[in-house]
Amino acid sequence: MSKLDNYASEVFFDEIIDHSNSARFGNEPIADFIKNTNISDLSRLKSIAEASMIDMGITFNVYSESEGTERIIPVDIIPRTINQTDWKMLEKGLKQRILTLNMFLDDIYNDQKILKDKIIPREVIEESKGFLKQCMGIQPRGNIFIHITGTDLIRDSEGNFKVLEDNLRSPSGVSYMLTNREISKRIFPSLLKSSGVRSIGEYPAKLFDSLSYSSYVNNPNIVLLTPGVFNSAYFEHSYLSQQMGIELVENSDLVVDDNFVKMRTTKGFERVDCIYRRVDDTFLDPLHFNKNSLLGVPGLFDVYRKGNVTIANAFGTGVADDKVVYAYVPKMIKYYLNENPIIDNVETFLCREPEARKYVLENIEKLVVKEANEAGGYGMLIGPKSTKEEQDLFRQKIKDDPNNYIAQPTISLSTSPCITNDTISPRHVDLRPYVIYGKDVYVTPGGLTRVALKEGSLVVNSSQGGGSKDTWVFNK
Repeated sequence: MSKLDNYASEVFFDEIIDHSNSARFGNEPIADFIKNTNISDLSRLKSIAEASMIDMGITFNVYSESEGTERIIPVDIIPRTINQTDWKMLEKGLKQRILTLNMFLDDIYNDQKILKDKIIPREVIEESKGFLKQCMGIQPRGNIFIHITGTDLIRDSEGNFKVLEDNLRSPSGVSYMLTNREISKRIFPSLLKSSGVRSIGEYPAKLFDSLSYSSYVNNPNIVLLTPGVFNSAYFEHSYLSQQMGIELVENSDLVVDDNFVKMRTTKGFERVDCIYRRVDDTFLDPLHFNKNSLLGVPGLFDVYRKGNVTIANAFGTGVADDKVVYAYVPKMIKYYLNENPIIDNVETFLCREPEARKYVLENIEKLVVKEANEAGGYGMLIGPKSTKEEQDLFRQKIKDDPNNYIAQPTISLSTSPCITNDTISPRHVDLRPYVIYGKDVYVTPGGLTRVALKEGSLVVNSSQGGGSKDTWVFNK
């Protein structure tokens, strides 16, 4: 009997296998590979992949674990796939969304036409923790606020892609996307080549070009600002700086002098023209934002405001990350572009609205409740997986601060085949494609597929026990 004979589910959409246990169009080589390879050999390949990750130093930090702070992110070697037709739609939809969100940020920090026209309630913006009043009147070069975006997509039981959330401040995970592909090249190079998979290798060059384009000088000096070695994404910071050929710096390496940012070197101070920051914007400058921050550079915001340094992503982009603001993105697309959304949002209930709040409180056991400014799987309740005590706790939180919560239906995330013990089993996945905005908008053909490795789990975050997969976009 084949490992896939009893694989199919009547409930969930699977990325590779349809409801009749047949391979979806274009996935025949991968399905045949799974069927014709012993589970022991697949497990051996998985061990080789994990050993490769250790050799490459691909780790992340988990502060809550008593046995140590550093571990590899679990990887499943069976790729998640996307056909060309679906990818063309996603690419077009992601470009539409990033152009809209960038126009929104430009508007919200300048003319605020969208508020004056009452498309979005003013209080939604002014109450958002991500809205920084200090940024009013600032227009970065090219009016580009969002240089790098990681948009989380899910696929429902009907196979329809939807946007779950936008990640605009300092989206993470791209290093896992790139290294997962390197692992695929090592463990099954022939299958990768014969399947006609599009390359993602130009991402670092595209990112560098975007940062260069957005700078105020020719041949800019670009650095990547990291919180330091104990940050959960430090491997990624180090990896990307190496791939782009730029300096990896911490705040102690930078100073503000004579209205410019300068970097300490063995030969003295060098001017810095562009900072790819992996520090939250409110921690970037203790003089203007979080006064207790030990990660920022005093006076950095003044240099930015004068136009003497580019910050990617720009100060203040967090307002477009807000989960309440997310609910208004379809209206933004219509307002700014006069178009309908190509990729729909997940249905969202705003607890600030009395009727929606009443529905959420009465049906909380069926819904996913999220705090407006949390990320990484924190500050949320998954109703069907929660206890009555947890539900009561969130009901009270919503009553105490309704403006800070949204709720969404529990979506049946699509699945993809994974190696689990001595068999192949479906596990739930999402997708985070990476979009780069510079001279034009570039969508990396693929992205990071995150996978909920625990059976039945819908939580894909690595900090919550999730793993990752390579993402193959076919040329045909």
